[in-house]
Amino acid sequence: MSTIEDIKTQSTNHLQAIAEQFTLQGNVRDIQAFGSGNINDTFLVTLDGATEQHFVLQKINTQVFRQPELIMHNMCTFTEHIRQRLQKHPLNRRWEIPRVLFTKDRQDNWKDANGSFWRAISFISNSQSFDQMSDRSQAGEVGYALGMFHNLISDLPPEKLADTLEGFHITPRYLEQYNQVLATTSVERTAEVNYCLQFVSDRQNFVHTLEDAKATGKLPLRLMHGDPKINNVMFDTTTGLAVSVIDLDTVKPGLVHYDIGDCLRSGCNPSGEETADWQSVIFDTDICQGILQGYLSVAKEFLTENDYAYMYDAIRLIAFELGLRFFTDHLAGNVYFKVKHPEHNLARALVQFGLTKSIETQESQIRAIIQDVK
Repeated sequence: MSTIEDIKTQSTNHLQAIAEQFTLQGNVRDIQAFGSGNINDTFLVTLDGATEQHFVLQKINTQVFRQPELIMHNMCTFTEHIRQRLQKHPLNRRWEIPRVLFTKDRQDNWKDANGSFWRAISFISNSQSFDQMSDRSQAGEVGYALGMFHNLISDLPPEKLADTLEGFHITPRYLEQYNQVLATTSVERTAEVNYCLQFVSDRQNFVHTLEDAKATGKLPLRLMHGDPKINNVMFDTTTGLAVSVIDLDTVKPGLVHYDIGDCLRSGCNPSGEETADWQSVIFDTDICQGILQGYLSVAKEFLTENDYAYMYDAIRLIAFELGLRFFTDHLAGNVYFKVKHPEHNLARALVQFGLTKSIETQESQIRAIIQDVK
């Protein structure tokens, strides 16, 4: 019978064998679980005698990403594009993009005996990430990071990348799902549920704003990051400046407005997404100004007049969209988002709707900020 120690040894040996597939120089010295992501299994590999001492090894969650080959195709395509652009036009500050590491036979992935899908990417050394914005200057760096990422892929045709998450951020589709769930489930009509039902009902008219602008050619299809939360920005541990954007599995064709809206939604809510006091949630316009200043310092190179015209709509819509998704999942019985208690998704929805309301009450100020930093 296997002891726990035997199982641990087998597991370590298994990980070491996989890591060695990607080790073109040096020897594997250590492998440790790494990061706090809840989709892929992530490990930090330490090497002996190599110029780069670490790399990141990941087992892709194929329940979420059903076509991992397409994700790797995308990642190889846009990271190589960025590398070439930075070679031709070097920046006057540190900026890195994680590189895809290849196996000994030049493959961008390795499948183990169980059929699990593994990949390796370079490690951004001397850097750290944060879960919350500490001050205005950090807000500017978060904006700069997203702007730099968008800028570096702005001349890569979107059709070169596969859409690995179809329907993601298409708000009218989420509204359709909501209406379907509403028609087929019964839920206890508490005061909070009634508030949410009314909140969604009052806002159905603006759900199509960004998709209509895309369909009529007012907003161009570009490449977007897909998950530009603050903790996906890496900061140099010495200078405190942003040096990279990570978590690149969701990069796909879309609207940069989804990223701008999502970055501001997650960055400008000082109470955080899990606060119990949803009625006190505010959208911090000071942090908003910081993020947009940083973003536009780089992104103005490729943005059009229409892009600015729809920026406020994006900020309002993405907060509403996430609230709508949480509320739909609550009505459906918590089938998509992980929850800690039965009312968890309802509580999350109320926070996002509180944020949406705060954005709406400050519309003229947010529009003035967009004009000012432009």
